[in-house]
Amino acid sequence: MLEISEADILSRLRFDNPWWEQGKEGKITYENTPRRKYFETFYENILDSNVRRAIVLMGPRRVGKTVMVYHTIRALLDSGIEATNILYISLETPIYTGLHLERILNYFQKLFDHTRNAKLFIFFDEIQYLRDWEVHLKSLVDSYADYRFIATGSAAAALRLKSHESGAGRFSDYVLPPLTFAEYLMFIGRESELIKELESNIYGASAINYSALNITALNEEFINYLNFGGYPEAVFSETIRQNPSQYIKSDIIDKVLLRDLPSLYGINDIQELNRLFTTLAYNSGNEVSLDGLSKSSGVAKNTIKRYLEYLEAAFLIRRVERIDNNAKRFKRAMCFKVYLTNPSMRAALFGQIDANSEAMGSMTETAIFSQWQHSEITELYYARWKSGEVDIVHLDKVNQLPSWIVEVKWSDRPYRTLAELDNCIEFVNKHPNISQPILITSQTISDEDIQYKGVDFKFCPSSLYAYILGANILSDF
Repeated sequence: MLEISEADILSRLRFDNPWWEQGKEGKITYENTPRRKYFETFYENILDSNVRRAIVLMGPRRVGKTVMVYHTIRALLDSGIEATNILYISLETPIYTGLHLERILNYFQKLFDHTRNAKLFIFFDEIQYLRDWEVHLKSLVDSYADYRFIATGSAAAALRLKSHESGAGRFSDYVLPPLTFAEYLMFIGRESELIKELESNIYGASAINYSALNITALNEEFINYLNFGGYPEAVFSETIRQNPSQYIKSDIIDKVLLRDLPSLYGINDIQELNRLFTTLAYNSGNEVSLDGLSKSSGVAKNTIKRYLEYLEAAFLIRRVERIDNNAKRFKRAMCFKVYLTNPSMRAALFGQIDANSEAMGSMTETAIFSQWQHSEITELYYARWKSGEVDIVHLDKVNQLPSWIVEVKWSDRPYRTLAELDNCIEFVNKHPNISQPILITSQTISDEDIQYKGVDFKFCPSSLYAYILGANILSDF
């Protein structure tokens, strides 16, 4: 049986690294596409040689990880790094199947006479396709202190699990979530047309406040964002926008459900996993229970618990725990809210929505929580008790008491019928340390000075609030 020759491997390496021949003047793939707002921080981490670690860029499929790698290569070349000091390898390319990372690196070293002390940048794209990748990557980090190793992967569950198990302090995980609404507006070139930055600052000492210049147009783009806007490729492709279900479901959801998770965790009943995810996606933004999920999906409760962990690790869903009106958690968390990490997945599965769709309320809430994925704040809960509910409750890390709350609506009705805010009144009266005014999102209403039963409220359109969240969170990057 013939083995792949060294000449064939070197030929492929040259093909994948055209800058070796073209130099920095040559064109780099994706160099003319907009950069994610995460890019600068990611690039700075790569240049920081003080920490001896590989950077592992994780995230859902099709959110721009490979594009960010090419943007990084462009920036490295522009900064004066020699073209022959940069190696890019996509490990899903068949010719690299079964090859150890060090063997590929040795070919590169031999090709350009690189020494052990050279300043090299090595990119391993889709690293999860290499068996025991984490062991090999750790070995390289230990062996080549002056090399910078960057790996990406879409099978986030495999990456997160194995980097924690075997990284042993040698990996820095970096998560790239789907587009924020702010990034989406930037990508389509309508940010300055629809959003105005305000001088006043009502969202905290470090936050910037914004207003909508045209709330009707902003809401239209928010609905587009719900339907396809979480994926950069869909934003730029009219073909994908016309048929997002084929692109998002087939190329993103199905590959994770039918290939990545089953191969990683040894799942035999793929259809069972698929049924559960479909049920969760349809109920995004709603409270579900283990009993209810078991009945509706036909999956045993113990199996559901495992599947939920897998789906979260793969960045497909996010669970939010429930507290009561005393801000106490339940000892047995049988009920929780589930959110798709990207609202566009629901549209791909069940059809696109419009402003009057029944699902707009729950998908608005899903989109709001999607913006929070980009933050390090994790103490977000929802409160539900016999007579009411509050959609978002933040618990202080130290004292575990509520510090602020948000009620998410895709409706202007609460502004006209303030009695609909009685649930917030009841919760705030139990927790006087909650910051006021209380934020209520709406469809079109903005009003920062409403008082009801001694509690201050402010109203902000949901689309604008989603923008404010994304813009302020990403400004920290």
